[in-house]
Amino acid sequence: MSVAGEFTALYGARPEGLWAAPGRVNLIGEYTDFNEGLVLPLALPHTTVAAASRRTDGVLRLHSADADGGVVTLSVEGLAPGSVEGWAAYPAGVAWALRETGHPVTGADVHLASTVPAGAGLSSSAALEVVTALALDDLFSLGLSRPELAVAAQRAENAFVGVPCGVMEQMVSACAADAHALFLDTRDLSYRQVPFDLAAMGLRLLVVDTRVRHALGDGAYAERRAGCEAGARALGVCALREVSAAQLSDSLARLTDETVRRYVRHVVTDNDRVERTVALLDAGDVRAVGPVLGEGHRSLRDDLRVSCPELDLAVEAAEAAGALGARMTGGGFGGSAVVLVEEAAAEPVAAAVVGAFAEAGYRTPRVFPAVPATGARRL
Repeated sequence: MSVAGEFTALYGARPEGLWAAPGRVNLIGEYTDFNEGLVLPLALPHTTVAAASRRTDGVLRLHSADADGGVVTLSVEGLAPGSVEGWAAYPAGVAWALRETGHPVTGADVHLASTVPAGAGLSSSAALEVVTALALDDLFSLGLSRPELAVAAQRAENAFVGVPCGVMEQMVSACAADAHALFLDTRDLSYRQVPFDLAAMGLRLLVVDTRVRHALGDGAYAERRAGCEAGARALGVCALREVSAAQLSDSLARLTDETVRRYVRHVVTDNDRVERTVALLDAGDVRAVGPVLGEGHRSLRDDLRVSCPELDLAVEAAEAAGALGARMTGGGFGGSAVVLVEEAAAEPVAAAVVGAFAEAGYRTPRVFPAVPATGARRL
């Protein structure tokens, strides 16, 4: 049954519309967004689809084809941080965030279905938030820009759900363009579409979902954010974005906490890696991006310490099998890696990674191509 058909079966009437928002992989620039830094993500073809209709009675009804349980019925007047548990907190949080900023969201019936793998570091939560924001924006004629929708979605996750994420995931889900990566400055939300048509260059970007499920609400992500903020305070800057690669050595010498030093080193060098990658893509030298990905993984593994054995093995096996470069992507502690390969090497590299996991006794990873796709849209 279609998503619209499922909506009709649930709520007894056809939906007013259908909307979709994609998940994402981040090519480079990890843990930089909440430091007002630079990121370079791209949207995936995998999406969360919402069928929705307006209500005027203050009732918000939510249903997911991908979660156990029936329809979750809420009062928009009663929405408050911590008041909703589980998956429904994400769309409910969006309605709350919009209402908190004065937008007249008076209720809705919503049915959701997703092909974004949950827990794989591919921003399934951001896709859920952004598609809800876009649907409510259309249904209530709010007239919000794409960055405004992304900020509302981020506020839902930060303040309502309680995950202190940056805005990268929501921005790329809302703003991505087909065959491009999104060069985003998270300080002012300015962005530029950077050509990333891999097929035209005989290349492929693989995602290796380790199937080790991560959870960013468990405190490890928040601890690293707090460490970065402590580093900024110690250096007398508003955010680590203000520390350049040229200033890094002197800045590190001023820090006494070794953990904070590692975090600062990662953020500053990853901002530099984003700029180097964009320059390579602008010059059409995509293959030279491979070694930069490897640098990024080692920084995430050794300085930020957010990798895990499965992610490290995915990167090592891919590089040993001839990949141009690879790194973990997303928040870490599980999730996925990205692998840049020549198109002819894609299947052998994928087979090598699967074989390495089998030899190590790990679960079989899911390997699939990441094709840069378009952002959120009405269907």
